Amino acid sequence: MRAILFVLLTALVSCSDNTTGNSSSQQSEATNLADAEQVVAAESQRFIEWLDEEYAEEVDFSPLLKTRQGDKSAHGTLDDVSEAVLDSRLAWRRGSVSEMRSSFDRDQLDNQGQLSWDLWEYILIDAERSAPFRRHRFIFGRNGPQSTLANSLINYQAVEDASDMSDYISRINQSQRYLLQYLDRAKLAVADGIRAPHFDYQRAISEAGRVTSGAPFDDQEDSALWADITAKIANLLESGEIDQPQADTFREESRSALLTRFKPALDEITVWLEADLENVSAVAKGAWSLPNGEAYYNSRLASMTTLPLTADEIHEIGISEVARIQTDMEQIKRQVGFEGTLQDFFTYMREDDQFYFPSTDEGRSNYLSLADELLAKMVKRLPDYFGILPKAGLQVRRVEAFRESAGGAAHYARGTKDGSRPGTFYAHLIDMRAASIFRLENLAYHEGVPGHHMQISIQQELENIPRFRTAKGYTAFSEGWGLYAEYLGKEMGFYNDPYAEFGRLSGEIWRAVRLVVDTGIHAKQWTQQQAVDYALQNSARPEPSVHSEIRRYFNNPGQATAYKIGMLKIQEVRTKAETELGDDFDIRAFHDTVLGSGQLPMAVLEAEVDSWIESVRN
Repeated sequence: MRAILFVLLTALVSCSDNTTGNSSSQQSEATNLADAEQVVAAESQRFIEWLDEEYAEEVDFSPLLKTRQGDKSAHGTLDDVSEAVLDSRLAWRRGSVSEMRSSFDRDQLDNQGQLSWDLWEYILIDAERSAPFRRHRFIFGRNGPQSTLANSLINYQAVEDASDMSDYISRINQSQRYLLQYLDRAKLAVADGIRAPHFDYQRAISEAGRVTSGAPFDDQEDSALWADITAKIANLLESGEIDQPQADTFREESRSALLTRFKPALDEITVWLEADLENVSAVAKGAWSLPNGEAYYNSRLASMTTLPLTADEIHEIGISEVARIQTDMEQIKRQVGFEGTLQDFFTYMREDDQFYFPSTDEGRSNYLSLADELLAKMVKRLPDYFGILPKAGLQVRRVEAFRESAGGAAHYARGTKDGSRPGTFYAHLIDMRAASIFRLENLAYHEGVPGHHMQISIQQELENIPRFRTAKGYTAFSEGWGLYAEYLGKEMGFYNDPYAEFGRLSGEIWRAVRLVVDTGIHAKQWTQQQAVDYALQNSARPEPSVHSEIRRYFNNPGQATAYKIGMLKIQEVRTKAETELGDDFDIRAFHDTVLGSGQLPMAVLEAEVDSWIESVRN
């Protein structure tokens, strides 16, 4: 009971007759209680409306985010990504939290309102914690603007009428300003002694070259961007939205924008990267080597795990989990009759042809078809384990050539709340020897259902909570859920082939390996080769994928620790609920509790589960 109701009831009890009640007094109590509940309900609704207005202001900072959310109100504008705007965003958030505290009383909100209050404050806390290390985050390299802008235009820039196409062209015309703002920030970081590893420079140079390879940039086949533009213009022409002269004008305007704005910006970035690469050590070093690197890495761990864990604690958890999972792997090795050490078995799984589709169009098509088949079977079982089910569609696609890399990590891209764009499970298939069949089942459950697609779609579809909670995320929650979903597939009756079960264990042990290598790289000064050697020694992951993943951890300190830490916390609170509720434990209700409030920091999730346990008891 909230404080306002508690005080009211205490006053009523103290004034009542202790020996004989009377009906008028009881009626008065009921009336006052109802009035108090109405006050709480009204104030909570006012708070939701205020938060929605605040979140709308926040999203105004990022037109690209609006587009991803299916909002076309800034469809022709690119974000201002300058440091000045980053400062403005932080100042805005400070002001918003200050206004919240002065305009509302947390004690007069219902439980969900109080949770929203805490989360709005937490976002500011995390932003303040990260602000001193803004320049520590590498601009170019993995997921840098040299590829993400093209990705946004191709996959998120919906074109349904002539104005949409004008907006597309408008964004290309703004691309030079947008991309060079990122270059300015990279130069500021370099002035502070902060440079990405050499392989990030090389990746960015390669991706910029691939994005601008093909027509209209040269005489080769159409570039990915030009193919997308011409296809969208053709669709408008076919649907009757535009006539041929307008189509010709759009093509010419697009060509001009690409050649005079987009390509010159990427060329300038490439020239700078190639020149500055001479100043980058050929030996990659972790966060410890950056200015105030230890504090930066601790900040990243706090943001990624949302728990007060030290690097040493995470490192030891990883070592323990690796040992535990290898025991289960030994059982699989014996089950299939393999003779040799576990490391021999890892080598066998990496190298035997039966575990890989060929690197051909047919092989890639078979990989995607198998993923679809596995997900279709899983969807049929979901109602047995979940009360809340997603409405959004899901597709499985190969990553576009301009941003594809051998051994690159599969990933999920959320769809829109209205279902106009489905969620997408992306796979890197340029090198099929880095995409093993035995790991596909657990990968499908992680990226699709009951993993990211289910969790994120449910979050977007939630009603009666502030809009920011349907969109904001915490890596430990989302990736922890994805890894938990891999394990849940086993409980749901899947992984019937022992090699598929080994694939599940391979996925889990890789997340445990991440705890060891991420903290090893960034806190214990491990070299790139040390990290690679540890990963190959303790997992069956294909070697190209291992090298790609280790480079990823150098690029994004701390992120890799969120998966296993998040999974362990979800398993911990589930075990607690099962123990305390016994026969009253309902797996569907537990999952609905975890997913039914949107993404949460791990400590807040634990509190929500505790509250659910109490409600079941009562």
